[in-house]
Formats: sequence, C-alpha cells, structure tokens
Amino acid sequence: MKYPQARVIVMSKAPLPGLVKTRLVPLLGTAGAARLYRQLLEDTLQKLCTADLCPVELCCAPDARQDFFADCRRRYPVTLTGQGQGDLGQRMSRAIAAALLQAKRVVLIGADCPALTADDIATALQRLGDGSDVVLGPAGDGGYYLLGMTRHHARLFEAVPWGSPQVMATTLRHIEALGLAWDALPTRADLDTPADYHDWKQAGAG
Repeated sequence: MKYPQARVIVMSKAPLPGLVKTRLVPLLGTAGAARLYRQLLEDTLQKLCTADLCPVELCCAPDARQDFFADCRRRYPVTLTGQGQGDLGQRMSRAIAAALLQAKRVVLIGADCPALTADDIATALQRLGDGSDVVLGPAGDGGYYLLGMTRHHARLFEAVPWGSPQVMATTLRHIEALGLAWDALPTRADLDTPADYHDWKQAGAG
C-alpha cells in the first residue's frame, strides 16, 4: 500500500430499482438502471482494491446496513460508513471531515465515471502530498468526478447548485475566495444520461 495514511471515499447508493441512475430509467428501465449502477460501483471498487493505493471507504446511502454493502465488505477490503442526512454537499462535507480525522489526504469519488483510473487516484494523492490544498477531477457536464483535500474546507460545499453545469465553476470560485492552491486532473465523462450511455457503449464498454 503506497499511501497508508491517505483514504479514498466512494460515495455510493444501494443499487435499488428506482433509486439510482434515474435519468437513465427511460432508456434502461428501473431494473436496468440499477444493474448498471451496481456494475459501475463494483468496477470502481475492483479498480481501487486491485491498485491497493490506500484504505478505501464506502460511504453508503440510505445507510450501511443494506445487504448489498455487507456483501461488498465481504468481497473487498473496504470499510463502511453512512452518508446520513442532508443534500449532496452536506453529505460529502461530513464524509471528508470525518476521514481527515484519521487520514492526512482524502480523495472522494462516486461511481459515475467509468473512465476514472487508479492512476487518476494516485495522481491526486501525489499532488496533495506535493502541496496542493485541493485537487479536482472536472467532469464534462460541468461537475467534478473527484475531489481531494488535505484539510476540510466547508465553504467548498456551501451554496453549490448540485446537479447543475455550474458545480465546477462555483467550486472554483470558492477555492479562489479562500486562497487555496489547487490542481486539476484530466476532464472525464460521467455516465448519467442516455447520451452518456450511448457514448460509453460506442467506446466499447461492457
């Protein structure tokens, strides 16, 4: 393990029909969207655990007691935590703050970016170690697929229009207002919409 004092948090939902990948339901149906999300999440865990860069935390919604998450803990070397209540920003902020009580560098991701690689995670951790306060992985839809920190900055999660094309731009304004040193990874595509799905399939995805 290259970064034992770091941590990767995977924000995750139980893959229940009707509760995940809802924008893909018109294309795939509720069961199909749930199967896709489960595949994306398990692929993400496989990448992280095979790379063995640092401890991996699965931050779970609606809670960590779901059978799916218990199965993940049996199959992968992960710890389980609950996301709790609040909007996405509040839940991410809380997860990062808690992780930084035990780790010196924290990278938070979701399971929505199949193009994310273990090398992306390693690069983010290295840049945090080299002095960046924040590392972001910009998504093509105006959001971000990765956020890394060495200290908790609650401002980055406040007054952000989550789910909109303005997430990245708003976050950068907060970073600049705080005077933080930041770095960016390559822009990658999330898989949220039917257009994203078709692009992913055309690129040769399983």
